[in-house]
Amino acid sequence: MTKVKRPQRGTRKREVPLTEAGIYAAALWLIDAHGVEALTMRKLATALDANPMSPYHHVPNKDALLRGVAKMVGAQFRTVTLEDAPWQERIRLLATDFRTLAYRHPNLMAYSFSHPDFIQPDDPFWAALIATLNALGVPPSEIQQIAALMCAVVIGVLIAELNGALHQWSNLKPTAPASGEDNEVGPPGGAPDEDRMFRLVLDTIITGLESRLTVNRDAGVPAVES
Repeated sequence: MTKVKRPQRGTRKREVPLTEAGIYAAALWLIDAHGVEALTMRKLATALDANPMSPYHHVPNKDALLRGVAKMVGAQFRTVTLEDAPWQERIRLLATDFRTLAYRHPNLMAYSFSHPDFIQPDDPFWAALIATLNALGVPPSEIQQIAALMCAVVIGVLIAELNGALHQWSNLKPTAPASGEDNEVGPPGGAPDEDRMFRLVLDTIITGLESRLTVNRDAGVPAVES
C-alpha cells in the first residue's frame, strides 16, 4: 500500500486564490483579536492557510498591509447625511458614526490615529466633512483648516477613550478643596458617561464654529453659497 505524503501546512495550494481583499480581511481579524503588535506576515499566512511567502505577492510588507487594512476600514464609513437636517446635526452624525467605527475596530483605530496619513482626501469621512462645511458657507480659505482642527479634537478624544485616559482624568480630584467645600466631586471610582462627554465635545465644537461664522459675517468675509 502506497503511503500518501501529506504536504506540510502552509505549502499546499489553496483551493481559492489569495486576493488583496481577503488578505486585508484576515489581517483585520487578527488585529481585532490580538492587536497590531501581534500581527506578523507569518501569522497572517497561517490564518490564510497559505505558504508563508504567498502574502508577499500582494503586499510587500507589514506597513503596506496596515495601510491597506486601514483604507478598507475607512471605506466602511457610510453616514447617510440628511440634506434637510440642520448643519449642526449633520456634524454630530458624522462624528458619532466615526466614533462608532473606532469602537468597532479599536486596536486598528488606536494604531491608525497615531499616524498623520490616516485620513486621506478621498476618505468618506473627510469628504463628507468638507462637503458639510462647504454647504454651511465656510470661506474656502478656512475649510481645510477648520476640518483639520475638528478631526484633531475628535480623534484626540477618541484616543483618550480607547486608551483609558478619559476614564482616569474624569476621576481626578482636587488636591485641596476650596474653603468650605467638600473634596468629593463624584462617586468614588465612578465610570464617566463617555457618551455624554462626547456629546459635550461636539456641542463645544459646534458652538465654536457658530462663533467663527458670526465673526466672519461681521467682518464681511465672503461665504460660499450652498
